[in-house]
Amino acid sequence: MSTHREVSGHYGTGDLLSRLNAALAKDGLDPDHLSVGALAQYDQFHGRGLEATVEVADLVHVTASDHLLDIGSGIGGPARYFANRFGCRVTGIDLTPEFCDVARHFTQRLHLDDRITFEVGDALAMPFANRSFDGAYSMNVSMNIADKGAFYREILRVLKPGGWLVLSEVAKGEGAELDYPAPWARSASTSFLATPEETRRDLLEAGFDIVRLHSTLEETLAAGARARALAERGGKPPRRAAALMDREIAAQAMANSSRGFSEGRIIPIEVLARKPSQVSLGAEHDPA
Repeated sequence: MSTHREVSGHYGTGDLLSRLNAALAKDGLDPDHLSVGALAQYDQFHGRGLEATVEVADLVHVTASDHLLDIGSGIGGPARYFANRFGCRVTGIDLTPEFCDVARHFTQRLHLDDRITFEVGDALAMPFANRSFDGAYSMNVSMNIADKGAFYREILRVLKPGGWLVLSEVAKGEGAELDYPAPWARSASTSFLATPEETRRDLLEAGFDIVRLHSTLEETLAAGARARALAERGGKPPRRAAALMDREIAAQAMANSSRGFSEGRIIPIEVLARKPSQVSLGAEHDPA
């Protein structure tokens, strides 16, 4: 099985929409009559969920005329948040066809399909022309990509000069290797963590300017503590997305991830970078 197929298979379970609709109905929500806010507990498939999405959005200036790229768009939670908050256009790309199908479904239900589109595709060979987007973001995606340099160069290619990139990712910390399964991989065969220093180096070598790179470990640990306290009081988990992805491994994957954070073996990071305003046309190549 190729890495692409293994990664897509990890995320695509084949019955995600039916399980999401069942979870919504169980919580007293009508799957056909939702709001962006009501869906946020279920459609943010990344660390800290909506909290992290809001942080990413707060880092950048977005106008209604902007066209943004969501790389690894999942079932569309961040894309819908950006489009709803800023009135901008968003194009999402994801390797997993089921994610794109579910993303389109809920985007239509929320009447945002005039501003948001989703495409199945490879982040290392995106089907977009040079200089297509004003900004781009990627949340918990690079962990599944071995060739980080190619990933960042491809993002640089599709950004307009001066365009921004925000990454909200998991980086490699110190100590022993991570235990598997993890939320992003069943085994080390599809997990490619880079250290924060390697991330900075790869972005710079790709041609980006680094505006800010910082750890969000403190915020991640605090969010985990709040979730545990809520569970101890008998409350429902504040984020239901991870548990909906794969019922067989969800609990163990989240426990392994939580232990990795607490031991410093993995570090959540946020990065704000920019494409220089002056970029040589010769450095850019349209996809075939």
